[in-house]
Amino acid sequence: MAKEQLAVIEMVTNMILGKTGGISKVDFVPQKIRCSEPQSIVYENPGQTFPRNTPESQGIHSEHLRNLVEELAYSPDTDMHHFMVLRHGNVICETDFAPYRKGIWHITHSMCKSITGMAAGLLIDEGKLDLSENIYKIFHDKGSTWAKIFRPEVTVENLMTMTSGVTFNESGIVSGNDWLESYLNAPVSEKPGTKFQYNSLNSYVLSAIITERTGMPMDEYLKPRLFEPLGITDYLWEKCPRGITKGGWGLFMHTEDMAKLGQLYLNKGKWNGKQIIPESWAEASVTKKVDSIEGTYGYGYQLWMEERPGSFEYNGMLGQNVLIYPDVDMVIVTNAGNEELFQDNVMLNIIRKYFPVDWMPKETLPENPIAYAKLQELTEICLKKQQCYNHPLTVCKGGWKKNSEKYRARGKYIETQKARKQQIHLLEDLLDGVHYELDQSSVGLFPLVMQVMHNNMTDGISKIGFRKGMILCFQEGEESIELEMGWSKYIENKLTVHGETYLVAVKGELSSDADDNQVLKVEIAYLEEAMRRKLYVTFVRNTGNNRDLIPPEHIEIKWYESPGKALIMEGMESITTEVTKHPIYSRIRENGGIDLLHRLMEQTIEPVIKGKLIITDTH
Repeated sequence: MAKEQLAVIEMVTNMILGKTGGISKVDFVPQKIRCSEPQSIVYENPGQTFPRNTPESQGIHSEHLRNLVEELAYSPDTDMHHFMVLRHGNVICETDFAPYRKGIWHITHSMCKSITGMAAGLLIDEGKLDLSENIYKIFHDKGSTWAKIFRPEVTVENLMTMTSGVTFNESGIVSGNDWLESYLNAPVSEKPGTKFQYNSLNSYVLSAIITERTGMPMDEYLKPRLFEPLGITDYLWEKCPRGITKGGWGLFMHTEDMAKLGQLYLNKGKWNGKQIIPESWAEASVTKKVDSIEGTYGYGYQLWMEERPGSFEYNGMLGQNVLIYPDVDMVIVTNAGNEELFQDNVMLNIIRKYFPVDWMPKETLPENPIAYAKLQELTEICLKKQQCYNHPLTVCKGGWKKNSEKYRARGKYIETQKARKQQIHLLEDLLDGVHYELDQSSVGLFPLVMQVMHNNMTDGISKIGFRKGMILCFQEGEESIELEMGWSKYIENKLTVHGETYLVAVKGELSSDADDNQVLKVEIAYLEEAMRRKLYVTFVRNTGNNRDLIPPEHIEIKWYESPGKALIMEGMESITTEVTKHPIYSRIRENGGIDLLHRLMEQTIEPVIKGKLIITDTH
């Protein structure tokens, strides 16, 4: 069994057993030491940002875009964060979905692979690299002698097209510090160049090649060649423990800067009249080189082909995309937090529905102020609305009877809200200064996917408390964390764990369960990420006559993350068989096998943890 598989098995085992300390074999160094500061981003060259114009001025109906935005906003499967449409280099629609507002950079996930492809193209143009080079010869001083002699030749082009066949993949990033050495020593399962196998470590090795040939990390190499010419100044690209830019993930970038990269390739590598990426490379990159996975349209050089003839896409998991439609001179950018990994998903299919292969816009249309105003109104609703999912826009119409029914319902709603506010005030007073010790300390404020992606593993939350305000107090390892929560509205906070700082928005709602216990539903939205953390805190009612006058002695917390269990289980499926072969799981195999293991993993992802009252500062 390979070292990386053993490392994943060990990590999963520790998580199932509720252990947190030392489960990562990767040295951690804080990299994200600052948040993207909202409302304060000033580009060094404002003239390089895109002009704003009406859709009609660019030949598209405002109503068409309004219907698209509305469907994206209210679909239960999209979880939109940011959305932008350009035509002829003009922004004709831009929407930010609460609480993800303008001015905040966003994780791009695999969308950044396409930038890594650009870097390789620049290096090739400089004569410092060739697509036909064998990667084992590029890194002649690394890797085992066995690998150099007996491994088939893997070329730079194989990395570009995801056809390397190398088995060291994404799971290996938890196995140790030297990902490059592990990749070079890994077996090759398929003849290189013959089979598409999506592997983020192929992009990482491309980044390592650029460092090998230039002596600098890839993001530094790209700064004067790509980022500065495009006016991209506010970004962060994480590095591995050996200082190599991750290449296939780890880039935070603004939506408009993602659009610039789309416009750059729409114009075949040219920006403001200057050739930034060689035209020949831009054209080669967006030409299909290999058939990709089912439900997709083929793969070029670190780029996906799209449904429209000649179109292509920078694609990142959970909804980070730049779609380029050359035939209609359009760029579409999405940031989201949905549950899907590749191109065959609800969000992209909604977009394809509004821009099918036979759809062609006009060059210009007569201005339509009313339709444009409705589009702008919808974008404002999406930005301001605290929760805009599963609530279609409706207008109450009808005669006196319908209106009177509406007002009676509104009266009941107001009375209910008054009662709820009173309950909230009583709960705030009751919990002020109250703390609970948890019976398990295996859950962190960072969702599991974020922990693995950023190698910032949890120390485990051992205590949770409350201060009037409403302030949530967490003890995670040796760190004391306080988050201010809004009632039915988001309040922004900065959350720092192990020296890494993230911008989060926190919202709470009060409800009750079947036993009339009060339930506090808390949502923590990571505004720069595609993830949310949710916890449902049930306050178990005391017994006796004064049970409503003293803090509950016990709580129960159900933990969730979104995207969550389904996504993680899908990602874990490839190693589940190997996990069940490990000796520690022999009893599991004898008593239910793989189904039992799945249930244990699901309970680890969505645990239920109990807490006992330990401190009351004011009661």
